[in-house]
Amino acid sequence: MGSPLSPLPHGFGLAVASLHRVAEQIVAPAQKPDNEIALRASPGGFGTPKFEFEGGRRQVRVEGVELVAAVDGEERRAPLTSLAEAATVVAELLPAADLDPEPLDVDPAAAATLAAWFAFAEAALNGLAATASVADGATAPILWPEHFDLAIELGEEAAGERATYGFSPGDENHPEPYAYVGPWRQGVEGELWNAVGFDGAELGYGELLAASDPAATASEFFETRRRGLRN
Repeated sequence: MGSPLSPLPHGFGLAVASLHRVAEQIVAPAQKPDNEIALRASPGGFGTPKFEFEGGRRQVRVEGVELVAAVDGEERRAPLTSLAEAATVVAELLPAADLDPEPLDVDPAAAATLAAWFAFAEAALNGLAATASVADGATAPILWPEHFDLAIELGEEAAGERATYGFSPGDENHPEPYAYVGPWRQGVEGELWNAVGFDGAELGYGELLAASDPAATASEFFETRRRGLRN
């Protein structure tokens, strides 16, 4: 069985930046009620959970290089050529705003790689949550549009064990995707806690890509830090 991950294509960072804008400015604001912004991984990309609005069962999602607006199973699609053009299929769901007509930079290969990363992340986080006890209070995987990372929370806060476990597609301190653990308590120290730009631990995309079993490597990374917080 081949790895679920592949080398990052040219233009991956630019595609992530563009799709991050789509998540923040179109997909999350289209969800109802208006204060709901939590997204999730979906086949081919990411999107809202299904929600009710004006008598219809709806979902807004990115699939590859298209924005998809589904109402009761019927779909409308728009290419992700610009924020302004993509938003035309969800205009009735968005607050009045002038969205940027400048071109987005979303290469199909890069979009597919990001979708695979989010799918890998969701599977890994669901696997981690499945090992948790009721006291751990594990949350469902959520794709937060502000940071564009997919994460769960897990662990007893009173015992100093609660942390955010997640996967980022990259940020200002990381040009490539990475898995991370962000403890809620302050002052974690030692070789387990190697993160750059935040207090916690990180595992880079290159290490996962080189692993014979990336899923097992991600699981071991999370479990090692989880045990570290218990000690």
